Amino acid sequence: MPDDAEHLHLDRMLEGVAPRLRALRTRRGFTLAELAEETGISASTLSRLESGGRRPTLDLLIRLAAVYRASLDDLVGAPQIADPRVHPKPFYRDGKAIIPLTRSNPDVHAFKMVLPGHPPEAPVERRAHEGYDWVYVLSGRVRLALGDEELVLEPGEAAEFDTRVPHGTASASLEPAEILNLLSAQGERVHLREAP
Repeated sequence: MPDDAEHLHLDRMLEGVAPRLRALRTRRGFTLAELAEETGISASTLSRLESGGRRPTLDLLIRLAAVYRASLDDLVGAPQIADPRVHPKPFYRDGKAIIPLTRSNPDVHAFKMVLPGHPPEAPVERRAHEGYDWVYVLSGRVRLALGDEELVLEPGEAAEFDTRVPHGTASASLEPAEILNLLSAQGERVHLREAP
């Protein structure tokens, strides 16, 4: 490709960043002020990036990609040429093994979770936040605390709920349980922790 054609291609790619950033922020439910607080980028700079009044730098894109849990390729609209397989990197939170199953979907995040054994008489910790959640039991029995109610889900059963209702999951016995968990983008942003 000649130099002029390369520059034209790069300019077109960068022009597409602004509407992608604005759409992504809207889908994720951030205001400019909230995104500024999360990224350390001023609201005015974010506004200029979204309107096309400022060209994005690598530093700005890296910070936005981290908050959006998206790849740089997704932000700039680069063609997907990489291996589509997800190579999960498990992490642990509150004693649960969490295995991400999605790489960069801005709207839904999928996880496999291994819930450790939990004494049946012990309360289930509840959290509430913006978003929507879906749980599918792969193995074991799972206690789903939802508001003031508790259900026991068996393998093959699923539940879906608004995450603004205080909720939590735990194994229903001293044996571990495994679930698939789908969260809307806002469901990942935990805002409030409520004691059981």
